[in-house]
Amino acid sequence: LAAASDPVTAQGPSNRLWQIWTTAPDAHAQDLLNSGMVRLRTGDFAGAIAAFDALVDYCPDYAEGYNQRAFANYLQGRYRPALVDLEAALAHRPRHVGALSGTALTLIGMGRDAEALEALEGALALHPWLNERALLPALRERVAPTSP
Repeated sequence: LAAASDPVTAQGPSNRLWQIWTTAPDAHAQDLLNSGMVRLRTGDFAGAIAAFDALVDYCPDYAEGYNQRAFANYLQGRYRPALVDLEAALAHRPRHVGALSGTALTLIGMGRDAEALEALEGALALHPWLNERALLPALRERVAPTSP
């Protein structure tokens, strides 16, 4: 991804990464993940979180369970639990671009722009064509020290 020359070139490797991340360790874990993701897409946040809770309990070393639960919480404006799950996802997969960019978005939601900038820059170092790159100029401006 870091070597991709444009967003179109990056799309294939990005899709392959998501296929890897969303391939659960076994059939039961895959069913839980799929159920949670379908519920998330239909706006059933409580059902999605219940599925992701079960997935995290069943496979505590599987990063995507935490990442998806974080996304469900983020979409509801529940930033603190989202951040806890993003940190867990990154503990298992430190180069998970989705969790890194999710961390940046969550920190922005919490008003923690300096930390958000660091997380976003980390994500963009791995995948420079993320859509979130559009946030970088405004975030840098908000974090930049003001001159006297």
